[in-house]
Amino acid sequence: MPLLRLVAVGSWCRTLGMGSERRERMRVLGARLRALRAEAGLTGAALAQRAGVGQPTVSKVETGRMVPSVDVLIRLCRALNLDESAAGEVRDLLVAVESAIATDSEPAGLPAGLVVDDAVRGARSVWSFQCVVLPALLQSAEYARHVFESAPDSTPEAVGRAVAARVERQSVLYEPGRESVFVLTEAVLRTWPGTPALMLAQLDRLLAVESLSTVRLGVIPWRRPVPLLPRHGFTLCDEQAVVIEAFTGERVSLDSAEVAAYGETFDRFQEAAVFGDDARELLLRVMKEFRELGDAVTP
Repeated sequence: MPLLRLVAVGSWCRTLGMGSERRERMRVLGARLRALRAEAGLTGAALAQRAGVGQPTVSKVETGRMVPSVDVLIRLCRALNLDESAAGEVRDLLVAVESAIATDSEPAGLPAGLVVDDAVRGARSVWSFQCVVLPALLQSAEYARHVFESAPDSTPEAVGRAVAARVERQSVLYEPGRESVFVLTEAVLRTWPGTPALMLAQLDRLLAVESLSTVRLGVIPWRRPVPLLPRHGFTLCDEQAVVIEAFTGERVSLDSAEVAAYGETFDRFQEAAVFGDDARELLLRVMKEFRELGDAVTP
């Protein structure tokens, strides 16, 4: 199965102003999916219902007006009951589209950092490890704003749209039947943008999310040695895909061996973390220190 390298435009890839090669590859991908749907005897609405996506999403993908995320593509292939040959053909068409996007010099209109949002939207089980930045699903709006503003060539309009999209997708945390497990190093709680007040609000959100029955939040205290030195954050989706986050961007891997390796790595970090009362106590202690820091820097 090919390794899919995604760029941050995700589902918001624009038609206007995009390169002709990109438009053509999106058209070919959409036409092939439309043909496969017709062969299966399904309407667009029926396919959307089977795949668990919106009917407008199916329409936009089939007409070449939207690049599907990896998750959406997998859902469509499953809903169409494609064999490995046909599914591989569709995956290759998506890779071709994203290759054109990656080499297109025109700006996509959104800052980097939305790949992980796309990948986790449809997953029923999400395991995320972070060693510097908070997981996307746990970020407050102001924290997320700083994340997106740090991306190269970001604009206020693009940042605003990205923040709104990220906050909207966090609703998946509250849906029954989902499992979200987050493991952070204590360094994540102490690596902060903006002001102490921003972090106090952010940590308060972590306390609220930690209380959800669908969420487990663990922290590796600085007093404990880590089982291995973390090099970057990553997020596992249904143990079928992993979003690997690096300084220059994010990529999604569907390679089973790589996904399994990251799963084992997550287990090791999870074993070193504290959960429940111990995690809450740690969060409250860090909040106390931010209050004291805020008092110290207030004129």
